[in-house]
Amino acid sequence: MPSVSDLHSIGELARASGLTVSALRFYDSAGVLEPALVDPVTGYRWYTDEQITPARLVAGLRRIGMPVPEIAAAVRAEPAAVRQLLDTHLRRLADGLTDARREAARLRALVDPAQPATTSLLLSPTDLAAALDAVRFAVGVDPELPMLSGVLLDVEPDGVRLVATDRYRIALARATADVDGPPARVFVPVALVDQLRPLLDATDARPVWLSVAGAELRVLVAGRTLTGTALPYDFPDYRRLLRKAVGERPAAYRIPVDVVALRAALRDPAAPTLAREYAGTPLAVSVLGLDDSGGLRLLHPAELSTADPANDRVGGLRFGVNGEYLLDALDAAGGPQLVLELDGPIAPLAVRRPNDEDTYSVLMPIRL
Repeated sequence: MPSVSDLHSIGELARASGLTVSALRFYDSAGVLEPALVDPVTGYRWYTDEQITPARLVAGLRRIGMPVPEIAAAVRAEPAAVRQLLDTHLRRLADGLTDARREAARLRALVDPAQPATTSLLLSPTDLAAALDAVRFAVGVDPELPMLSGVLLDVEPDGVRLVATDRYRIALARATADVDGPPARVFVPVALVDQLRPLLDATDARPVWLSVAGAELRVLVAGRTLTGTALPYDFPDYRRLLRKAVGERPAAYRIPVDVVALRAALRDPAAPTLAREYAGTPLAVSVLGLDDSGGLRLLHPAELSTADPANDRVGGLRFGVNGEYLLDALDAAGGPQLVLELDGPIAPLAVRRPNDEDTYSVLMPIRL
């Protein structure tokens, strides 16, 4: 134990690090930067020379707004891990700035309406059809939630992102496009989506022209003109929803899915389910787990009570889902092989194509 004469007082460390005394007290109580010695009589905190650099690191991370748990991890981590934490935080800041700019533009238009700028897009009918098919199943149908009753088109400089959610699942897809005009967000009524989709003929090579001017929509497709008005609701902040649901780090589990086999198992009239109730309505829960090769399989509810924890086949990861919702996600994603990602039995699960980062859906699990 070093003597007090070899240590720095909390005031000295504050001056050396750029942290205030009160901040040092806070980070002590949070277990981030604990003093080397606390006088049992006076309660004075004392720090070593070796704690100056970690204190300066804490001060810098605090200035860029890193959350306290991540600051605590950084103080104890190797340099490579600290760099990874910094990269993740910077991406989060960049996403937040983009969201803030988009919201500021919406607020300016709200308080000072002007002639809306027009944004037009040229899209491949095949790409647009695939994107619509990937998200249409997740459109909300609850009449009490009209803010979910359509498809969001989030126009970016080189394409458009399509998003739909009904609270229990969210689906995303992206189509590349030639974009003329500023970025735009438009909430398209599902009726217009369903009117457009049958006109997207893969044999017709003519591009689809889509124009957005404020709330006014105009589409030229296959020689026909469709018009409509955007829904007057604020669609949920899907980027924030996704950060909460799937996070910014790789999922703990990436499970290959044999789509044909899983679809057949879920559609089997004799498929085993677990009886649950939600909002007074009976709900049949499909229970999924891992097979011997680490793939996905449908479990019988009896296995939940008879599983042997030493046997990974029945005692490993198990989670419950709405089987109909999972079928919708499998059908929308398409392809014979998909990947299911999740962090645990009560974490949201993502259904992805193996080599497509832009098209996926996220389902909420059901607690077993």
